[in-house]
Amino acid sequence: MRTKTLGRTGLELSIVGLGTAFLGMPRLDASAGSYEALVTTLDEELGVQTVLAAVEAGCTLIDTAALYGGGRSEEIIARALALRPDLAAQVTVTTKVGRTLEGNDYSYDAVLHSVDASLRRLQMDRIPVVYIHDAMGVDPALVLGKDRALGALRRLQQEGVIGYIGTAADDPRTNALYIETGEFDAAVVPRGWSLINRHAEERILPAAVRHNVGLVIATSLERGLLATGPQPGVTYFDRTYSPACQAHVGKIQELCRRYDVPLLAAALQWVTRHPQMTTTIPGARFPQEAIANAQAAQVPIPDEFWQELAPLVVHWEDAVGVI
Repeated sequence: MRTKTLGRTGLELSIVGLGTAFLGMPRLDASAGSYEALVTTLDEELGVQTVLAAVEAGCTLIDTAALYGGGRSEEIIARALALRPDLAAQVTVTTKVGRTLEGNDYSYDAVLHSVDASLRRLQMDRIPVVYIHDAMGVDPALVLGKDRALGALRRLQQEGVIGYIGTAADDPRTNALYIETGEFDAAVVPRGWSLINRHAEERILPAAVRHNVGLVIATSLERGLLATGPQPGVTYFDRTYSPACQAHVGKIQELCRRYDVPLLAAALQWVTRHPQMTTTIPGARFPQEAIANAQAAQVPIPDEFWQELAPLVVHWEDAVGVI
């Protein structure tokens, strides 16, 4: 799989990695109600097989968080990579601090404790990138202070426990605010960049270019809409796409059919065509999804297709969703 450099970090990552927020969860739809409810359905063995499928298919980035699976996703990743030490050496695992199933805490001590717990769960002695997770609705001074989350991560960075520091917020406005400070090496960007979402162009992308912040794009498949195309009666976890938005995706899908390009391949490859967009981390729940995503990253797509697609890539506020 093709790789790109993650901004100023110098890390080389596959253009499609593995997102683990829903790792090993048999279902993902609007009826779940909440993430906490989904966690109760997590199948750890299914998760292990999914991680293995991803890395064997060429994904060299695995993104996780203390929140995901209540920490169990980190344990699943460790179990899987222990089974393939030959591939584990080629994989970059990143995690996040500040948010857990119990709530949000961006204090100095909480962040130190969180990284220590992640190291134990991941069975690692160093984490290449740690992101401050979902610091929405929080006074930035309570995140960026020397005695707060950023200060704790700087200490761990100086001690060699972590490599680089990033921001990862499920709100493009919050991500923009932190990227604009120049303090962060990388950012995980949900709700900001896809075939139907160009929100990142407003503030995130200009700031990332200015400070050479590597961008990792989440939700590039729009909860599955850009993987399968619109389907009657389907509901999407934490998103409601209008009939007009879905009809527009149908037009993109028709273009894909004319060129014999899978919609999945177009959706995943488009997000990393911009030089600052390094990789995308579609979530996979089971092995077939991870394999399909990795294979989609390697589908040859002619320049003529991208030229015809360009006028169809327009922003829909539906894709940002309610934050």
